[in-house]
Amino acid sequence: MTQRHEPGPEGPHDKAHLVDQLMKLADDLARETGDLQRSRLAGARQIKTKTSATDLVSDVDCEAERWIVSRLSEARPDDSILGEEGTLREGTSAVRWVIDPLDGTTNYVYGYPAFAVSIAAEIDGVPQIGVVYDTVAGRCYRAVSGCGAFCEDRPIKVTQQADLARALVGTGFSYDAAQRRMQGSALALILGRVSDIRRSGSAALDLCHVASGQLDAYWELDNAPWDYAAASVIAREAGAVVELAPACHGRGPAVVAANSSLMSAFLALLREAGVLA
Repeated sequence: MTQRHEPGPEGPHDKAHLVDQLMKLADDLARETGDLQRSRLAGARQIKTKTSATDLVSDVDCEAERWIVSRLSEARPDDSILGEEGTLREGTSAVRWVIDPLDGTTNYVYGYPAFAVSIAAEIDGVPQIGVVYDTVAGRCYRAVSGCGAFCEDRPIKVTQQADLARALVGTGFSYDAAQRRMQGSALALILGRVSDIRRSGSAALDLCHVASGQLDAYWELDNAPWDYAAASVIAREAGAVVELAPACHGRGPAVVAANSSLMSAFLALLREAGVLA
C-alpha cells in the first residue's frame, strides 16, 4: 500500500515556511512541557521501572508525553510521532517528531537539577529541527539544519580545544549494572588521558553543553533516538562532529560528539579503552 504524503514544498520559500512553523511549534511545546515539569516537581509522584530497577519512569514522564502528543495531534494530525513513553504513530506527511518528554527522569525524581524536554522534527527522514529545553535553568537550546545553533537568542559554538589532555568530557552510564562495570573499567583509562569527566544524567543536556562550549567532548552508550535526536541537530549546527559509532558493548551504537580538531584523537581513545569497536 502506497503511503500518502503531504504535498512537498515547491521551492525554498515553501520549505522555509514549513521549517519556521515546525520550529515555532517545537519551541512552544518544549517550554510548555518544562512548565508542566516544574509544576509537578514538589508533588507526590508514581514511579515505575522499565529495563532495570534503576531505569525509572514517572507519571510526569507519561503526562508530559500525552500533553505533547495531544498538542501535536491538534496542530499536525498527519505527522508521525516517536516518543520515549510508548507513542508510535505512523502518519501520512513527510514530518516525524521524535520526543523525550523528560530526559533525566532519575534526576527529576531525586530533585537533582538536570533534566530537560527534547523535541526533534525530521522532514523526509532527515533531522531538520532540534529543541532542548533546560527546565531548571529555564533556557532553550534550538537549531534548524543549516541555520546555526542558539541558546535562547544567543548563537552558540563548540570550543576549539584540540588537546585531548585538556578536554573536559561528558558521559553517561547504563541502567544495567553489568554494563556499568564495563563502562567503569573503560572510564579508568579515559580519566587519565583527559582533563576531567562530567556526568549530568541527561544526554540531551550533555550534547547541548558540547554545542555551547561547556564541554569539549561527549560519549555515551545505550542511548535511544529520543535521547539524542534533537540535541544532535543542535550540536552539529554549533560546529560539533556527532557520530553514531559501533560500540563494543551496550544496546545500539555509541553517541560521540566533539569539535573536528578533537574528534579523531577522541575516537582513538575510546577504541583503546574498549568503548568502540
